[in-house]
Amino acid sequence: MTTTGRDLALVYRGPAARPGCPEAVAGLLAAGPWGLDVRYTGPREELPLSAESLARARVYAQPGGGTLSYGYRHVERQRDAVRAYVRGGGCYLGFCLGGYLAGATPGFDLLPGDTDQYISSPGSTVHGENDTLVEVRWRGRPRTLFFQDGPLFLLDDGADATVLATYPNGTVAALVAPFGAGRVGVVGPHPEATDDWYTDVHLPVHHTRDLALDLVNEVVSSPEHTTGAGRRL
Repeated sequence: MTTTGRDLALVYRGPAARPGCPEAVAGLLAAGPWGLDVRYTGPREELPLSAESLARARVYAQPGGGTLSYGYRHVERQRDAVRAYVRGGGCYLGFCLGGYLAGATPGFDLLPGDTDQYISSPGSTVHGENDTLVEVRWRGRPRTLFFQDGPLFLLDDGADATVLATYPNGTVAALVAPFGAGRVGVVGPHPEATDDWYTDVHLPVHHTRDLALDLVNEVVSSPEHTTGAGRRL
């Protein structure tokens, strides 16, 4: 809890994120039905990304950014703190680069499997790193989302995970999985994208916030969820 009496949601903002990505995730979490007190965390924010800050939070969100290698260099020192937070009952949300960072090579190693580039996968429908659109099937229904060289998710055999969305080649585009007592939700495309993301690069606007809300709800509304301190929500 915070001084507002609402559960705290921390959104990373710093060199491992691109401008606009943290703000889109923060806006999503603040507008949702969960009553969250949304704050930024990072090297230049009032709340540093640390075990102490995470211990107060119900949700930690890692937004989109640049390359995986560059992004990981800026959060690698917090790897153990993030893993302990989620294992103890916290919620991790990863969007695009945040999805890559949930994997193991390199990353926080929160998934029952790993990640890879969708654009490099056999049968992919996107072949470059420019901002574009991608088709997915979200809970079996076709949708079009904003895409910035996002990951696909590789699941171990028998993995305990709920697949929310798949790319046209059948690979996983979004999933939710347990990690210890916590929950992890990751997505390769950008369902949180605001209208200006599309118009700035001359793409037709697609409204997909309902999908982002679905992802977050699957993570934070789990009846089994407890906070890092073990308090049932």
